[in-house]
Amino acid sequence: MTYESEIMSNKGEAVAVSLDGEPAVAEREARSRKRLYIVIALVVLAAIVAAYLLLTMGAEDEAADTGSQAPAITVVSPGRTTVAGEIVATGVLAARRDAPVGVVGEGGRVVSIPVEAGDWVRQGQVLAVIDRSVQSQQARAAAAQIEVAQADAELAQSNLDRSLQLVERGFVSQADVDRLTATRDAAVARVRVARAQLDELQARNARLNIVAPSAGLVLERNVEVGATVSAGSGPLFRLARGGEIEMLAQVGEEQLTRLRAGVSAEVTPVGSEQTFTGQVWQVAPTIDAQNRQGTARIALSYDPALRPGGFATARILSGTTTAPLLPESAVLSDDDGSFVYVVDAENKVQRTPVRTGMVTSEGVVIESGITGNEKIVLRAGGFLTEGETVNPRPAGQ
Repeated sequence: MTYESEIMSNKGEAVAVSLDGEPAVAEREARSRKRLYIVIALVVLAAIVAAYLLLTMGAEDEAADTGSQAPAITVVSPGRTTVAGEIVATGVLAARRDAPVGVVGEGGRVVSIPVEAGDWVRQGQVLAVIDRSVQSQQARAAAAQIEVAQADAELAQSNLDRSLQLVERGFVSQADVDRLTATRDAAVARVRVARAQLDELQARNARLNIVAPSAGLVLERNVEVGATVSAGSGPLFRLARGGEIEMLAQVGEEQLTRLRAGVSAEVTPVGSEQTFTGQVWQVAPTIDAQNRQGTARIALSYDPALRPGGFATARILSGTTTAPLLPESAVLSDDDGSFVYVVDAENKVQRTPVRTGMVTSEGVVIESGITGNEKIVLRAGGFLTEGETVNPRPAGQ
């Protein structure tokens, strides 16, 4: 028979022992199960931690791989800038006051042309002379007729004077005096007619000289010596009154509403790097129904580099505006209109339609579509596709 009894351990704890000094069987089994449970729990916990580390490291590696493969793209946040309003327009140069000069008389053969295109002339200066040999003889004949009429008038006056002396003595009747008075008056009238005819001929002869109606610059000479001209020959010369030049700038219908007379403009002729400062002096009151454009006339001072008929570009000031300002490389366009690429919070490229405004030397004004706080792809947007992941880098870094 086996007997069990309790004894006190060195620590004062009661331990059940058998008569042979061994722990009880139930106690040993309980302790074994407890150790087994602890080991199993530790193994499970270790497995969970290992799995978590493996998954986390794999995700980080995958993210790192994805980030390393995304293209590096330069982005810019333009904000909002106050820029001077500017309208760029093209057009032709012309004389501000174009004065065509033609034949005002009966015409004839041109015998002299003392000016050339490009010459400055004063008002009344002779531009061309038409042969007047026949007209000169007619003028001489008219002058002779004046002398004849004057002689008749003097004779009639003498006859009248003698009759008035004799009428007092009764040798001449009053009827004879009246007849002689009428004869004298008719002779005097013929003198006035002859002088008027001479003045008319002289005026006609003067019109054979083609003269400048005003001071200015000769733009065209369309006649040569020996040519026969008449009133139907068209303009023989074209003058720019005062040498004043203007540019006829073609401006869009919407932009035309922002222009006012008096605003400054800078004009650059094609093929020249020289810029001329002018002023809008007239804005067209009508719009061309075909191209939906109007004309802004820009007055310019004379300069040899400004050639009427040439093509030029004008930059016209039109007030100020506050809006995002982007470099031209950031603004793209296709059949659907203008757009930019915006990088979102997930570093993905999103297409954003915009409406562009004026183009300045600093960039393109964006009237609507963005606020200016976005990350805008600065360049190489044509090689991106919407939704593509990129590695954005701020400009200047």
